[in-house]
Amino acid sequence: MLGAYPKKKNDDAVSGNRNFKAYLATLSLDYLVIVVTMLLFFTVLADWSYIMACLLIILTLLYIAVKRPGDSSLSFDEEPNSLRSYIMSYRIIVMIITFLCILAVDFKIFPRRYAKTETYGTSLMDLGVGAFVLANSLVSRQARNMTSVNLKSTIVSCSPLIILGFLRLVTTTGVDYQVHVSEYGVHWNFFFTLGAVSILTSIINVPPRYSGIFGLLVLVGYQFCLMNGLNHYLLSNDRGTDIISQNKEGIFSIFGYWGLYLLGVNLGNYLIFGSHTSGFRSNRWVRIRVWVLCVLFWLLTVLLDRHVERISRRMCNLPYVTLVVADNLQLISILMLADLVPGRKTSILEEAYNRNLLATFLLANILTGLVNLSIDTLSVSSFAALSVMLIYTYILSTVIGIADYFDIYSAKSQYVVHLAARLTSVIPATCRFRSYVSISLNGGDF
Repeated sequence: MLGAYPKKKNDDAVSGNRNFKAYLATLSLDYLVIVVTMLLFFTVLADWSYIMACLLIILTLLYIAVKRPGDSSLSFDEEPNSLRSYIMSYRIIVMIITFLCILAVDFKIFPRRYAKTETYGTSLMDLGVGAFVLANSLVSRQARNMTSVNLKSTIVSCSPLIILGFLRLVTTTGVDYQVHVSEYGVHWNFFFTLGAVSILTSIINVPPRYSGIFGLLVLVGYQFCLMNGLNHYLLSNDRGTDIISQNKEGIFSIFGYWGLYLLGVNLGNYLIFGSHTSGFRSNRWVRIRVWVLCVLFWLLTVLLDRHVERISRRMCNLPYVTLVVADNLQLISILMLADLVPGRKTSILEEAYNRNLLATFLLANILTGLVNLSIDTLSVSSFAALSVMLIYTYILSTVIGIADYFDIYSAKSQYVVHLAARLTSVIPATCRFRSYVSISLNGGDF
């Protein structure tokens, strides 16, 4: 009996080793299909992205035809409440795009048209800010109608954002790191904006079914002020000595992001957490609602951009807000087409990212900072830049996957996350997107 126990233990170890190897193999395959594909589209294949997208669509249609040989009609799987899985995939895509862009933007292989605009216009990185605000609001406590006005809890929940904002300000100033003043101002950064939006949303507690109307009123009032001279003030290079003038872009854009957040709360409550009569009716009608809302917001964006004011992320004006909503609803609409494809909808890598969003963000910032401190990113060749990006993304994906497999990122190890947060704060070269992600990490479990 005593001799049999070690043998059973060894058998379990061999079985676990095989399972782990299979997990790593699947994780690597997911990395190649998901992350590497997106990386190539954003860098060396950027000029052929439309052609490659068409090829992928054709391959997908062929796959559907092969998997449905006995059914000539395309039908959706009838899974109730599946919009939550779409939102999960949507947030993961936003995360992947973010950790790709925060490092790729420092290399020459990253097209400049994807970088942030100075005044008017849009780009991939311009949409990143609004995407994270919207991604958080869709699954927020406000959208679930789980909020209550409590000044103490509001201050406690917002204090990490404010602290991170001051830490970033101190560290960037201490090392004389170049900051684009025209983006948020002299002292302001997006952490302060996130904290302000959180405070306003908590103190002015609007029921989710009315938050859309209230958010629209905020946006219309803010746009009215912009068209009556505020836009010239925000876009001018003149700055006074007072704190408001020195941080005018960041302070006044709060109203735009707050309005966007309120719209997202209303959409989340209406589409995800609202009551429906049946699972099939919910799944079918929610899909139709998302598509209709996507078209309406795109039409509204075109009208506002042409007849009211051009889109500006810097001011977060009304056309920018409608663009963010339209673009993200379009992404969710495309993800909904996954029901046409039979089989598993979520990969192992996506599940690992979803369960470790905060760890993914922190590790991406640490690795990005290390790369920027180690090499001159603007002077390396395209091959070297792509190699660095592949190594960076593979390390990130593998570490997060292994951490998820062994459940390393648990409630008992939260102090590691806070330590990493401090480390990322003292690495100033974590690029342009480092502030944008935190809002999507506070939406709770989903």
